[in-house]
Amino acid sequence: MVDDIERPASPWHQGELELQRAVGVALQMEPIGRKVLRPFLLDQHREFYPLLPFIVIGAIDPEGAPWATIRAGAPGFLQSPDPLTLAVEARREPADPAERGMEDGDAVGLVGVDLVTRRRNRLNGTISRSSDDRFAVSVGQSFGNCPRYIQNRHVSWVRDPAAPSPATAVLSDRLDDGARRIIAAADTFFVASYADRDDAGRQVDVSHRGGKPGFVRIAPDGSLTVPDFDGNRFFNTLGNFMVNPRAGLLFVDHETGGMLQVTGKVEVILDSPEIAAFEGAERLWKVMPEKIVWRPDALPLRWTFAQGGFSPSSLATGSWPEAERRLRGASKA
Repeated sequence: MVDDIERPASPWHQGELELQRAVGVALQMEPIGRKVLRPFLLDQHREFYPLLPFIVIGAIDPEGAPWATIRAGAPGFLQSPDPLTLAVEARREPADPAERGMEDGDAVGLVGVDLVTRRRNRLNGTISRSSDDRFAVSVGQSFGNCPRYIQNRHVSWVRDPAAPSPATAVLSDRLDDGARRIIAAADTFFVASYADRDDAGRQVDVSHRGGKPGFVRIAPDGSLTVPDFDGNRFFNTLGNFMVNPRAGLLFVDHETGGMLQVTGKVEVILDSPEIAAFEGAERLWKVMPEKIVWRPDALPLRWTFAQGGFSPSSLATGSWPEAERRLRGASKA
């Protein structure tokens, strides 16, 4: 009988399936997942990564805290010697909290983003490391992403990427005024998350988020609220949050090369008047920071905003002041 046939495991884990079911797309996402989530790199992806001057990495420290970070290098520092491997030529960075989750055998997630063409590709897998100045990632999953919400920026170098930053990292358990200014001005950040799957082990994801400046709201208690806009319905990030409510956020100061790294607990909000009030939001998620690391001049890169550089998708979204006006208007009606 058909029911007795052993079916292959779903390409999606329980958290991703929960959200797909909530929006009524689980059935259509099943065949899509089997098609686009590949256990290898397509040739076009193998050719894409060597063009990039930086790669975003999601890693999990020994305490289970996710961190998002960046490794930079002259184009070509990323290579795919075969469809199952992405090699990264980048030295260790002891001041980076993500470094402790980048040892041999550790699970990681990566996303490559071209801020000029808005092209991006993601993969997750396992690190193989035999040196302090390079490592390789064995591909677990690889897939492309749409170009939406990516702002255009031009990149330039201020020093040799092999030269370490002379600045000292600053650790804290709360957002100071400088951190709040960076977050309040941000139109882009990256988020790391993960799930421990019974059938596939630890699966780490790191992804890009974009919107209008200030789309991340900072509450007086330091919590950060992020609108989740229309996307590909994969729910990789929020699906991870559903089964493991922890996030690592990365905000880059594009003018100084500083990196603000935050890790903390997450709450996914599926029902709230604020969702309807924020143009383009389909749900919200909130992070309560537990550890914050500010690394001034951490990157050898600087970015300048391109003329007309806002993504049309970002411009179509709302803002927190607009949402608050709508909520006030609704309360008076």
